[in-house]
Amino acid sequence: MNIFRTGLLLAAMTGLFLAIGFLLGGETGMLLALVVAIGTNFFAYWNSGKMVLRMHNARQVDRQTSPAFYGLVEDLANKADLPMPKVFVIDEDQPNAFATGRNPEHAAVAATTGLMRTLSREELAGVMAHELAHVKNRDTLTMTITATIAGAISMLANFAMFFGGRGRDNPLGLIGTIAMMILAPMAAMLVQMAISRTREYSADRGGAEICGNPLWLASALEKIAGGGDVYENHTAEENPGTAHMFIINPLSGQRMDNLFTTHPNTENRIAELEQLADEWNIRTPQKNWSPTGPRKF
Repeated sequence: MNIFRTGLLLAAMTGLFLAIGFLLGGETGMLLALVVAIGTNFFAYWNSGKMVLRMHNARQVDRQTSPAFYGLVEDLANKADLPMPKVFVIDEDQPNAFATGRNPEHAAVAATTGLMRTLSREELAGVMAHELAHVKNRDTLTMTITATIAGAISMLANFAMFFGGRGRDNPLGLIGTIAMMILAPMAAMLVQMAISRTREYSADRGGAEICGNPLWLASALEKIAGGGDVYENHTAEENPGTAHMFIINPLSGQRMDNLFTTHPNTENRIAELEQLADEWNIRTPQKNWSPTGPRKF
């Protein structure tokens, strides 16, 4: 269902781009905006993983430097039938985590020291399984495509600002063009955020399938909800454009589940996971997680 919803949202954004492009820039302006946006995001697709890890001062760990955490990720990756990702730790008190990389073969997962201090092994397994589900679902590619179309729409709005649409051929007129310049990027941003929220729900379910127990992730989300209000994530505040990558919004004061957030409401996510646990007849968050847990992916 979430895959179908993502497809509909992507189709809606593509249709929005085509309609706005033709009205504001004609076929030439539309193609120019798309080419520039593709070029910009092509660079980001190939380099954003390293850039984001560097932004957050993430340090890579291995079996020698962090045996328990590395081994946990390795077990989960094996269960999900994924190549072993690079593993990073971020020295932040705020409990949080994210995944990055252009595909499963070039993926990386990162967790804060606050997350590892706050959660049990089972809860940590739930969180890292969620991040591996993002990798398995190729959500980085989905969000890159989304960003490309959204960037093209914003560029068309800039073209309209400088060139006034298509002059006398513009059916919108001056007022319509000005309104479209303001509303088009906003509409694209709303669809982009809706896609991001949809992918979070899909990763929650995929993470539950990988680790074997939805209640582990539900318990983890309950513990780390609102972490941005308690612990300031300094690098995230300096780079708010990366906020959508984290399992919980790392920015302070943004916990509402509305059109302008990149993350679903945490209570709603927990409720979905608890419903999934009921469907699987799991009543308690069993302890002593192992890669051969109660449900195989």
